[in-house]
Amino acid sequence: MANGKYAARKLKKDRQQRRWSDSDYARRKEGPGEDPFEGAPQARGIVLEKIGREAKQPNSAIRKCVRVQLIKNGKAVTAFLPGDGAISFIDEHDEVTIAGIGGAQGRSKGDLPGVNYKVEKVNGVSLIELVRGNAEKPVR
Repeated sequence: MANGKYAARKLKKDRQQRRWSDSDYARRKEGPGEDPFEGAPQARGIVLEKIGREAKQPNSAIRKCVRVQLIKNGKAVTAFLPGDGAISFIDEHDEVTIAGIGGAQGRSKGDLPGVNYKVEKVNGVSLIELVRGNAEKPVR
């Protein structure tokens, strides 16, 4: 192995190639450009449309979700609406705050493939408070 005075280029090249043998490095899928939140825990966005997503087997349900366009970078993501009847409190063009849904390593949770986010607030009011009836949605 080259360890001499002028071997830095070869050492660097070998290190880059051997890196792919490291399981933690090879499996890491999200680089800095992949995460739509860009490292932030929450993000604000505008509701584009309301959609129903079918749950994975063996469950049979239509989970209520929304397509949200993030304000900070314009990326569109799908976010889940937790709570019974929560979809009735959200309209198109509402401003929502979304956060990760809590799956392992930032992935989706439960029986909803590809849905990694959940809605937390609608027009600055907590969605759970709206569903419980403890708060009213502000008229904008």
